[in-house]
Amino acid sequence: MARAYLVLEDGFYLQGESFGAEGETFGEVVFNTSLTGYQEVLTDPSYKGQIVTMTYPLIGNYGINPLDVESRSVWVEGFVVREKSKIASNWRSEETLDEYLKRYGVIGIEGVDTRALTRHIRLQGAMKGCISTIDGDIKRLVKKVKESPGLVGRDLVKEVTYQEPFEWTEPLRDEWWEPIIFGEYTHLKVVVLDCGVKFNILRILKSYGCQVIVVPAFFKAKDILSYNPDGVLLSNGPGDPAAVPYIVEEVRKLIGEVPLFGICFGHQMLGQALGGKTFKLKFGHHGGNHPVMDLRTRKVEITTQNHGFCVDIETLPKGEVELTHINLNDMTLEGLQHKKYPLFSLQYHPEAGPGPHDSRYLFREFIKLMEEGKLGN
Repeated sequence: MARAYLVLEDGFYLQGESFGAEGETFGEVVFNTSLTGYQEVLTDPSYKGQIVTMTYPLIGNYGINPLDVESRSVWVEGFVVREKSKIASNWRSEETLDEYLKRYGVIGIEGVDTRALTRHIRLQGAMKGCISTIDGDIKRLVKKVKESPGLVGRDLVKEVTYQEPFEWTEPLRDEWWEPIIFGEYTHLKVVVLDCGVKFNILRILKSYGCQVIVVPAFFKAKDILSYNPDGVLLSNGPGDPAAVPYIVEEVRKLIGEVPLFGICFGHQMLGQALGGKTFKLKFGHHGGNHPVMDLRTRKVEITTQNHGFCVDIETLPKGEVELTHINLNDMTLEGLQHKKYPLFSLQYHPEAGPGPHDSRYLFREFIKLMEEGKLGN
């Protein structure tokens, strides 16, 4: 293994050993608190533009399989772990983490103090950084990092969205997943606006029986409505939500025309379309243990989150929008619904299952909105 360096723009650096690909990579350095699910993290398009640090100390122990991917590629710019497992032991495993990152050209670094790195990010905030296996000059690397692009003002959706529409046909493979309603809603058609959609969102919709059409993020509202959908889902995605006004404008045209459900980046699109603004969080929310309260029921969900930006509660139109969910760690906005139009959105990921099924009811709420829309017609 080659020597590798992780360097942040403020001069903080750690020396470790490389795995995966070799070379040099740049991105915003963030930390993820999930204990498992590293394969889902690597393939989440929302991580485009970011170098991800896993806070759990041992990563790679159950290997990689082709069934648990969340997209068509690996999107992280780099991967930081305390220790890469020397073995991969699982009956579904087909390759190691090291082999997987090599195959996708992603640079990893191990043998670094991830606790110190996480603490530094929590105190100083997420910042730009790099991993290099080819340059050991720290001052030169800091200069390169400072000159590299950040996330603010950057449209990364165009780099992850599918370029052509297609129909999704794969349901969940979990035989125990809500068998009573499995496949019941074959009469409903959902169009998913792909800003970087995770496969599990599509799998859940298909498991309900819905016809699922995925369209690129640059699709116009009129093109989306030409499918005659019963509902439109606005997906998760990477980058600065304020950097894609072309999406916000089309989402605004969909309000009142069809039931809408926004997830993560889609929530931020919907918030802006309703008149709100977004802001950058100090170090973001990334992991599978974030407590969120549903203000309507006072129930607390354990949620998966991956976002560095948030909708500002104070900028949403008073009297029109109801806040439905709140983050119990920092009291930031996690969910909203409109008092007049059939739409709602969540900042977290209800398709993920750290709870494990705390948030699945939100898909049923979307189904209900679409059903009511059909009855209204």
